[in-house]
Amino acid sequence: MSNTQSTAHDTFSAPDDMLVYAVGDIHGQLHLLDALLAKIVADAAKADEFVQRVLVFVGDYVDRGPNSAGVIERLISGLPDGFDTHCLMGNHEAILLDFLDDPTLLPHWLMNGAGTTLASYGVVAPDEDAALPAFIQCRDAFYEALPASHLGFLRGLPLSVTLGDYHFVHAGIRPGVPLNAQERRDALWIRDGFLDSDADFGCVVVHGHTPGPEPVERKNRIGIDTGAWAYGRLTALRLAGPKRAFLHADADETG
Repeated sequence: MSNTQSTAHDTFSAPDDMLVYAVGDIHGQLHLLDALLAKIVADAAKADEFVQRVLVFVGDYVDRGPNSAGVIERLISGLPDGFDTHCLMGNHEAILLDFLDDPTLLPHWLMNGAGTTLASYGVVAPDEDAALPAFIQCRDAFYEALPASHLGFLRGLPLSVTLGDYHFVHAGIRPGVPLNAQERRDALWIRDGFLDSDADFGCVVVHGHTPGPEPVERKNRIGIDTGAWAYGRLTALRLAGPKRAFLHADADETG
């Protein structure tokens, strides 16, 4: 599916001369990421009036899909030329890092799709009810298999970025709390209190974390997690001044 028709919004705007593409939760679906990046490159090539082109990834690069290692490598060294890039932290990256610090957390990570991530790095996950030595052995094997560039990338992910009137974050924000005072847990995990809020945030929050078959566009937020692993669709929000549109890569297009 190609991008939907652009719609203009008088109140909120991306920065002048900046073309922004915000990509939803990837979850190890490298084939969808590559297909969407190709569409973004083709779309940007038709918009040479923009001085700056920006890619924003809202987190959840790993787990559930088959190629988390490939997704991380693509984000580190395989993105198209000519774009500034912001890769944000998702709750799944946070769980991965927590496991590296505390192997007793492996059952929690396994419940969130760790098996496919570990397998993409050549590590076999133990059963959730295994004894602690098996968790420690798995952690040590994962440390050994994880390239230093991947670990550095994961540890360096910021929680959010603001571009013009749009604030990009993985899960959302806590209403009533200034953007510069948001808590890490809310940035990575919030649903209740945010998704149903009609508060004026002073910006539009662009987020992932809560999947659905289509993007969700509200007056104060835009949800762009279209379930790459569950529904076979990866979405990018295109922002150009006051105009918005969506680009999609679907599993039935990639074979």
